[in-house]
Amino acid sequence: MPSPSSPSTQSSSSPGIAAIRTLALVGPAGAGKTSLLEALLLQAGSIAQAGSVERGTTISDYDPLERKLQHSLHTALVHIDHGGIRIHAIDTPGAADFIGQSLPALEAADTAVVLINAQNGIEMMASKMMETAAQRGLCRLIVINKIDALELDLPALLEQLREVFGRQCLPLNLPAAGGSRVLDCFYNITGRADFSSVGIAHQALVEQVVEVDAAFVERYLNEGDIDPRELHGPLEQALREGHLIPVCFTSARSGAGVAELLDVIERLLPNPAEGNPPQFLRATGAGEAEPANQRMQARPDPSAHVLAHVFKVVSDPYLGKMGVLRVHQGTLTRNSQLFVGHGRKPFRVGHLFMLQGNRHIEVEQALPGDLCAIAKVEELHYDAVLHDAPEDEHIFLKPLGFPVPVHGLAISPARHGDEQRLWEILGRLVDEDPCLKLEHSGQTNETVVYGLGELHLRMLLERLRESYKFEVLTQPPRVAYRETISTAAEGHYRHKKQSGGAGQFGEVYLRVEPLARGAGFEFVDAVKGGTIPAQYMPAVEKGVRSALESGVVAGFALVDLRVTVFDGKHHSVDSKEIAFVTAGRRALIAAVREARPLLLEPMVQIEISSPATAIGDITGDLAARRGQVNGTSSAVPGTLIVQGLAPLAELSSYQTRLNAMTSGQGRYTLLLSHYEVLPPNTQAQLIAAYKTADEQD
Repeated sequence: MPSPSSPSTQSSSSPGIAAIRTLALVGPAGAGKTSLLEALLLQAGSIAQAGSVERGTTISDYDPLERKLQHSLHTALVHIDHGGIRIHAIDTPGAADFIGQSLPALEAADTAVVLINAQNGIEMMASKMMETAAQRGLCRLIVINKIDALELDLPALLEQLREVFGRQCLPLNLPAAGGSRVLDCFYNITGRADFSSVGIAHQALVEQVVEVDAAFVERYLNEGDIDPRELHGPLEQALREGHLIPVCFTSARSGAGVAELLDVIERLLPNPAEGNPPQFLRATGAGEAEPANQRMQARPDPSAHVLAHVFKVVSDPYLGKMGVLRVHQGTLTRNSQLFVGHGRKPFRVGHLFMLQGNRHIEVEQALPGDLCAIAKVEELHYDAVLHDAPEDEHIFLKPLGFPVPVHGLAISPARHGDEQRLWEILGRLVDEDPCLKLEHSGQTNETVVYGLGELHLRMLLERLRESYKFEVLTQPPRVAYRETISTAAEGHYRHKKQSGGAGQFGEVYLRVEPLARGAGFEFVDAVKGGTIPAQYMPAVEKGVRSALESGVVAGFALVDLRVTVFDGKHHSVDSKEIAFVTAGRRALIAAVREARPLLLEPMVQIEISSPATAIGDITGDLAARRGQVNGTSSAVPGTLIVQGLAPLAELSSYQTRLNAMTSGQGRYTLLLSHYEVLPPNTQAQLIAAYKTADEQD
């Protein structure tokens, strides 16, 4: 991450909560979120000149990688002070690979501002954000951007929005003069729009708003119209209940509709007391099981005790770990004593920052609805609830549903001895992104990092190189195949070693038998007459287990077999544990080679979310990968979910192929199902490769 500018003290006092607006700009890549935010900053007088994504001069895309790619990779915060209103806005990435950055922004906002690219129509990320915002109880505002582009069909797009997201999607304004400006339809009843009618749009808005209040319905029926300035209360109720989803038109490039959008944010969008309360839960059971959790309502009251939620963590090379948070209740000040979740030891807030891109502006306090940051507190982590009352230790925010990271990459340091440092750096990066996962596989002895796609992991590698100056080696993670047997067989080995003094002696006879798939391993001691004394039997089992772990024919763990030791010999002087470890291992290897060994491959349940238009390509591609389709279902409007079964080995770099089939809009999750026998030709290749490597060693 780039270094922040030196913190500066904010002299102006915080506005009251009635003057706070907190919103997240979400939607697909290329919709113009960052550019629209620049246009709003310019319109409000916060900046003298709008930055450009192409030139890398915007406030929110300050990371060198973002400037290089000309796309947002992280959430960024800006604030706008205008007309006595403070607007906290969160700019979010639009690429599906970075949804782990985008979704948490919805936990911090009262309103989700969902951008639609007028040229592309409704894309999958817009649908996902509309759905998640509704589930979280956020007010929603749709902004159709790029209305000055050529060959648009805006009436058809507006109708499509209403078909997909509901008839409650109504325009607050309409394009006019060929998309060079917009006309307000809420306070205004006349004007010539490019399509539809300002008067008709005004009537539809008023009717939709008054429907939530019986008294206003009666007035409207009697009087025919109501002054919109009287409808603030019903309007906020309609937004809270999802009874109204306003639609605005803008062009961030030309500035059309930007002033009107700023006015909508200030006059119509909810303050923290008008939006739906956050979905806090209080754990009442020991295991925090869902049935034991009780809803807990945070009050946007500055005089109450503090409740704040960390929705973003940044490992800053200058400020250390920094937690970015939303205050939901109480007043957070410098020198506040706060607890982190269940933590028993409080920490003191040394500095409180408001963020403006990569600038850290020091402030004295933060009220409910404010977004701020606290630095140099190692205990902070994503999803932490900060509080100043010990009795609030069991409060947490209802978890978000993140996609499961399944795109794996085995990673190792380029320089031997840097393994620990690599693990520490990767741990910091994983802390910042809920959709990154770090594992060390004991079966393959690899460190594997999982993300949502090739781009996701490529950016992680770029950060390792650019921010931490750390070089790594990467390769696809090894598939954890298994070995097993298909018939019973016996094995025998005599270990005898004499080297002058006391020798080593141990002899083992054993039998192997196949078990049902998934049964694991059984060890049976059937020795009679003390031919192998009881004190040596653990050593025999240790040798057997050693062979199971390392494999026999292809170097993969042996599973689903019973090993019965039924005879052997010992020597009263030379028998030792090490001799029986070796004899047990060698006897097992001999038996397995006679038991018609097989190789098993992991089969995974795959669930693919995709635009409906790509389903044919996806099912055909899955069949070509030895997979099968078990069913399809409908999810977000315009998308389908395919459930299937496929070999894990056939899904290497699957996200890249899925991106090609779905124009980057497809996602998938995997869940281990069971193991099946590999095709004979693949078994032969793996066994031959293992023999070659074994001979070279």
